[in-house]
Amino acid sequence: MLTRLIGTTAQFIIEGIVHALSLTRIHPNFFTAFGLVINIYAAILFGTGKFFQAGLVVVGAGLFDMLDGRIARVTNTTSVFGGFFDSVMDRYSDLAIYIGLLVYYSRMDRFLYVVLVAVVMVGSVMVSYSRARAEAVIPLCKVGFMERPERIVLIIIGALWNRMAPVLWLLATMTNITVIQRIFYTWQETQTPPRKVSASS
Repeated sequence: MLTRLIGTTAQFIIEGIVHALSLTRIHPNFFTAFGLVINIYAAILFGTGKFFQAGLVVVGAGLFDMLDGRIARVTNTTSVFGGFFDSVMDRYSDLAIYIGLLVYYSRMDRFLYVVLVAVVMVGSVMVSYSRARAEAVIPLCKVGFMERPERIVLIIIGALWNRMAPVLWLLATMTNITVIQRIFYTWQETQTPPRKVSASS
């Protein structure tokens, strides 16, 4: 009952924000780009070791990431380019946060964690790339757990609760496991012989 009430209240608030922003006639792509700007600010905070503040900013950036698509649907401005632009901005946003963490661990002279963040960066990019490349040859490839929403939630948890080190180890492991799962799934799907279409009489 309580969780349903929270969910309904959150949905009501989000719909109100979407409605208000849609009245501004600002194009949804602006909100997408502004989300990147917010994430860059979060990266600066990460780089200076202000993890808690950075976590709060990432929460705000996530709100913009959630709103742009809804605004596009409400204002009837959805487009193929909009989806492409959103995906590209998401990649830049992810990398900005990781660069901020790289700067922080470099300043702290924590070489192991510099390497660890680099592994997380590679894994995160490859999760997205492996899906995009797989879906060029098969209809759909969403196997694996560590997609962008899960990664962002973990980054927020690590920042707000000062548990970034275990979060990075988890991300480094699970992102690359997800890539392996997608490689294996795509291999399985491409081994299935194409179905023969019977000729109509």
